[in-house]
Amino acid sequence: MKVELQNLTKIFPSRSKKQGEEVVAVNNFTFAIPDGKLVGLLGPSGCGKSTTLYMISGLQKPSSGKIFFGDEDVTDLAPESRGIGLVFQNYALYPHMTVKQNIMFPLQNLKGEDRLPKEVMIERAYEAAKLVQIDELMDRKPSELSGGQQQRVAIARALVKMPRVLLLDEPLSNLDARLRLQTREEIRRIQKETGITTVFVTHDQEEAMSISDIIVVMKLGVVQQIGKPQEVYDDPKNLFVAKFLGTPPINVFEGKVSGGKLYLGEDAVLDVPGVSDRAVYVGIRPEAFIPMSDGPLQCEISNVEVMGRDVSVVSKHVASINPFVRSIVDADNKISVSDEFVRFYLKPHKVFLFDKETEQRLYFGNQKPASIEEM
Repeated sequence: MKVELQNLTKIFPSRSKKQGEEVVAVNNFTFAIPDGKLVGLLGPSGCGKSTTLYMISGLQKPSSGKIFFGDEDVTDLAPESRGIGLVFQNYALYPHMTVKQNIMFPLQNLKGEDRLPKEVMIERAYEAAKLVQIDELMDRKPSELSGGQQQRVAIARALVKMPRVLLLDEPLSNLDARLRLQTREEIRRIQKETGITTVFVTHDQEEAMSISDIIVVMKLGVVQQIGKPQEVYDDPKNLFVAKFLGTPPINVFEGKVSGGKLYLGEDAVLDVPGVSDRAVYVGIRPEAFIPMSDGPLQCEISNVEVMGRDVSVVSKHVASINPFVRSIVDADNKISVSDEFVRFYLKPHKVFLFDKETEQRLYFGNQKPASIEEM
């Protein structure tokens, strides 16, 4: 089911009667979610991602704009009439019901012609439970389940109605690290098997990038960038997106362009043809650093962290905005914490320039914006 958002805006009235300033939670969001894709809405707390999800579900009404499921305008349609499955962060299971009863509950609420015979409801419940691999737990109560199992029950309950659209609101945030990894892999498997168009809300960029076909990065209610996860990582449109995506996070420097060369401090570290002379912010991914004794970028070593196949070099540079510069290099490079300095060459495609005033991306050399037409 294709989901289309047209100029979607949500404005909340001010909580303070004296100031009277409205809060724009989502501002003019336009995007078509392709049929059968998993889309991650990603951003920090307060960016509007959950509000967007609740407008798609019908739990919140847009201040303006339209929502379409296929060719059907569902903007004013009640949540129960939209054909959505919704999974909340806190599971929202009924503690006095068994797993089977929890999963069957949405089917038992169907009325009139939609009402199903009991044997069909039970069959549907077991099919949904089997899909999320909890079919052996059907007679247990939620209190007898682990957090990961409870989340699977919530997903099965959302799937049992065979929804047109599946909506997941930070479904993994209550799980420990191991369960998060396992459950996000299960969500991706389930989505692929069912082919249900899915919207997944999270503030965890690693989570969104690992399972989404498309990510939508938001800030203060405004969409910053939409694209395939790897393309957004490789081609951030502004400094916010560059800083938000990536683990370890991108290194940010204050620099300047003069005569087609990029300067960090007093050193010319990279040729940047096509960029006029100006002050810039410079984003350098941790994997952009190539240790070489004659490298143009010199950093003062603070620590060397051995991580097996890789080594994390923690250093300082006068132009760095962050307290430390973190470089991920191959363990074959013999860098010692006893060394005072390390010198690097930089991979040009892992170096991003941003205008100092607007923080928008400046392209140089062979860099060019990635196309997101094929999604």
